[in-house]
Amino acid sequence: MDLLTDLFTHHGLLAVALAVLLEQLGAPLPSTPVLLLAGVEAAMHEGFGWRAFAVATAAALVANGLWFWAGRRLGRRVLSTLCRISISPDSCVRQNEASFVRRGVFTLVMAKFVPGLSILAPPLAGALGMSARRFIGWNLLGSALWAGAAVGAGWAFHAQIDALLRGLRQLGGAALALAGLALLGYIGWRLWRRAVVRRELEHFERLEPAEAAALLARPGDVVFVDVRAWSPEMPLGHRIPGAHHLDLGALDASALAGLPPGAELITYCACPNDASAVRAAVWLQRQGRRTRVLHGGIEAWTSAGLALEPA
Repeated sequence: MDLLTDLFTHHGLLAVALAVLLEQLGAPLPSTPVLLLAGVEAAMHEGFGWRAFAVATAAALVANGLWFWAGRRLGRRVLSTLCRISISPDSCVRQNEASFVRRGVFTLVMAKFVPGLSILAPPLAGALGMSARRFIGWNLLGSALWAGAAVGAGWAFHAQIDALLRGLRQLGGAALALAGLALLGYIGWRLWRRAVVRRELEHFERLEPAEAAALLARPGDVVFVDVRAWSPEMPLGHRIPGAHHLDLGALDASALAGLPPGAELITYCACPNDASAVRAAVWLQRQGRRTRVLHGGIEAWTSAGLALEPA
């Protein structure tokens, strides 16, 4: 256990705190390996597991609380920043919204176990107006389950993990090179995935708010399609006059029933880079409908001082 002793005897809890804090703040650095190592150390030193569990849970709460506060203060705009920091595809926002629609506050419990959802759920909860008390309670439960599962897995499989570490130690510098390549590969995959999504988003035709507003003078010929997620906990508030709602979680033939045949469709959302609106527009085009996207979504429309109506 020499290697584990070197890592955790003096700095184990600090390593756990920093790893969890950085990952939950959005850095593309997985903290699970550190929590597994903490579990291995817990098998050797009584009481270390509980301390590591408490530190990991607290670090997650601090980071998530900061993003929740940012979501409350800045609204959905903070999601664009977080997508860039965490190099997550912008489509992750749509997946988070869909999860809140289907599962409500239980999303905060399961968020830590789902890549992408873990980072974006707290600011989205703040942007949607969830109370601080509810957020803290459900997020605490989710953070504790996640930290406990990772540390517990390390404790349960400590012999196998320690054997792996001993084998890596024998490799010396080669082991460090392999670990570095694995980390670079993980970050590279995330960047590649983001680039693919960005490329899909950027090549779709968009309308500026003023151009789209001018088309409202052609009733029947142009229909706005609101693709924002909706649920009793996520009310839409206001919409562009006459807009139809389209549920991205149920894209089938019935979704076209309320849309006037022959009309040009303009989709819009409230998400980074119009990700949800582009996804809906691509699907509508595949159904043979003429479709464009409102650049900047509902926020750009509102900022331009254009009319809205209750949703």
